[in-house]
Amino acid sequence: MNASVLLEKEAVENLLPQKFPFVMVDRMFSYSETELSSGLNIQKENIFLEDDTFLEAGLIEHMAQSVALHTGYQFFLKKEIAPTGYIGSIKDIQIKKLPKINDTIQSKVTILQEFAGVTLVDIVTFLNNEEIANGQMKTVLAK
Repeated sequence: MNASVLLEKEAVENLLPQKFPFVMVDRMFSYSETELSSGLNIQKENIFLEDDTFLEAGLIEHMAQSVALHTGYQFFLKKEIAPTGYIGSIKDIQIKKLPKINDTIQSKVTILQEFAGVTLVDIVTFLNNEEIANGQMKTVLAK
């Protein structure tokens, strides 16, 4: 996985509709039209922590926000305001391991299809280069 950071916490937060304490992405490592690599360092203030373990809901939210970051950055590059997006569906999510406090997770989003504001993506999340979660999501942009 990539080590250099393309966008830091503040820039990432400006591209997401979510605000603190609900932001689950704090860096972007890479971006292309069809892919994005994002990350999150899990801090003690995180609302999805329980007994120093990052919960399944937090991982899924991190995955969804990684997709939102791809859309937000796409609109940012066009100098346009990104519309709000919604999760249309979540499919085949597999969570193999839960990260702990102070871990940094990294997700790779691959755009499979994009049509009329509906985007189908494949997402894989890693911890120290070990795959800990994967799945597919369909997101829908508000009109």
